[in-house]
Amino acid sequence: MNPRIETLAEKKLIGKRIQMSLANNKTRELWQRFMPRRKEIQNNIGFDLYSMQVYDALYFDNFNPNATFEKWAAIEVSHFNTVPNEMETFTLAGGRYAVFIHKGSNTDNKTFRYIFETWLPDSEYILDHRPHFELLGAKYKKDDPNSEEEIWIPIKLK
Repeated sequence: MNPRIETLAEKKLIGKRIQMSLANNKTRELWQRFMPRRKEIQNNIGFDLYSMQVYDALYFDNFNPNATFEKWAAIEVSHFNTVPNEMETFTLAGGRYAVFIHKGSNTDNKTFRYIFETWLPDSEYILDHRPHFELLGAKYKKDDPNSEEEIWIPIKLK
């Protein structure tokens, strides 16, 4: 499972966010609040959804499933001129990413385990302190074993 390496341009996102931890996972709650209102975002670019995680700089130094991070449900937009009530903006900085294809249910963490336990330690890269995200495109199907999504991990050379 080798990733493709991409340089991402800066992106503007609009969506909703929540503080959570892996031990207190609120992903379902976040998406249940976002999905019914996503069509209120008028200036979206495409139909892909972004499931984004913003971690503190030291989050991965001493892994703790109770450590909190910010989780976003968002859509890419062309500008921030019109933002629906109770939604927020986020500018995703550009940079280098390793992009992995995950096939299967979104509750199956085998791809993440491979990335962090095997690929990253053996690669010429280390994590860069930028948001991580999953791109949920046309092949994504919630809770479906045939689902497909892209996992974008921010990297820089060792």
